[in-house]
Amino acid sequence: MHLAYPAVLAALLFCTGLYGVLARRNAILVLMSVELMLNAVNLNLVAFDVWLRDALHAGQALTLFTIAIAAAEIGIGLAIVLMVYRNRGTSDVDKLRDTAEGREPVPADTPHSPSEATA
Repeated sequence: MHLAYPAVLAALLFCTGLYGVLARRNAILVLMSVELMLNAVNLNLVAFDVWLRDALHAGQALTLFTIAIAAAEIGIGLAIVLMVYRNRGTSDVDKLRDTAEGREPVPADTPHSPSEATA
């Protein structure tokens, strides 16, 4: 088998994942697109490992590490997305970005509510 077939497939998967990260607004779909990109990298690692006929199978070992990191990333990422959805009521990345960038820190000596200002 030629190396070009899995390399082209991995490039298509990576480009699809990159498009998903850049174009999607739902945080879960962004996480799924990141996973697609990691799977494209895994396909490249295994394909080049077979093509180079490495005795240590370093590409396959790195693929196992990548799968473990991806599992941890999706677990933590999904937990964060679920907590944000519970607190904010949406998983839209654009709305979450507005909440993070739009507010300035409030000094400690400033009253937080109008009732505290009159007291």
